[in-house]
Amino acid sequence: MKHFLDLASCSTEELDNLLETALLLKREWRNGGNRPILRDKTLGMIFQKPSLRTRVSFEMAMKHLGGSAIMLGPQEIGLGKRESVPDVARVLSSYVDGIMARVFDHSHVVELAEFSRVPVINGLSDSYHPCQALADIMTIREVFGRLAGLRLAFVGDGNNVAASVALVCAHFGVTFSIATPEGYEMKPSIREQACDLAKRNGSTLEMHTRPQQAVADADVIYTDTWVSMGQEAEAQERIGEFTGFQVNRDLLRFAKDDTIVMHCLPAHRGEEITDDVMDGPQSKVFEQAENRMHAQKAVLTHLLA
Repeated sequence: MKHFLDLASCSTEELDNLLETALLLKREWRNGGNRPILRDKTLGMIFQKPSLRTRVSFEMAMKHLGGSAIMLGPQEIGLGKRESVPDVARVLSSYVDGIMARVFDHSHVVELAEFSRVPVINGLSDSYHPCQALADIMTIREVFGRLAGLRLAFVGDGNNVAASVALVCAHFGVTFSIATPEGYEMKPSIREQACDLAKRNGSTLEMHTRPQQAVADADVIYTDTWVSMGQEAEAQERIGEFTGFQVNRDLLRFAKDDTIVMHCLPAHRGEEITDDVMDGPQSKVFEQAENRMHAQKAVLTHLLA
């Protein structure tokens, strides 16, 4: 694995190795700290979009592993505007040992990887969020002790998070059931990728228009914001379209009693999820957020060590 851009480009064996490494590094960290296996390594972090979890989890992951990170915001790099993507890749990769980019256009991380001499990690693009999905599957594995045969229901927008969660479920034999309003489905190309992977690994991908259908017998219910960064102008329209797709106590009654609830954050409480569910006993939202750091340690270790 030379870069970490999307989960369709990874083999199931590679992802399984990353998952096992993440679990190992988390145990190690909790038992006194990680070994400095990235000593003298530096990660350059490009941000077109602001972030709490992505920035801090990557910085702390590098620190725990003995390395360091440099944050470069849009004021330093006008990616594709002030300076071309190939030029940024060539220059930055001559200074650092790895690049993480959190961007709008997925083609930007692809182009960075093409022209970079060091590994590139997709910290988020409008098409995929692979680091989030790796942390998600890690959380599910910790809760249930297994993955194959489980059922995850995604309720909401068929966005970049849904795409990556669908792909990681397909790799690990988890049935992925998604409910979206009409017009907000996952892209057909991503659906095809996930379906092909799911068939190979003994699971399925299901599409629904009613949340109650998607969550029936679900082990995991997952939701995300209805209005992502860059979609603020569509906020009122989207909120109207997603009426009935809120993850609340009424919806949980259609799932198993021990179903867990997940959200990649930030959450718009009272819109896609209610306080009593997000803060309730079935919520694994904050364990999931912590696991971003440990899952990314695994990616960094495999690419930079």
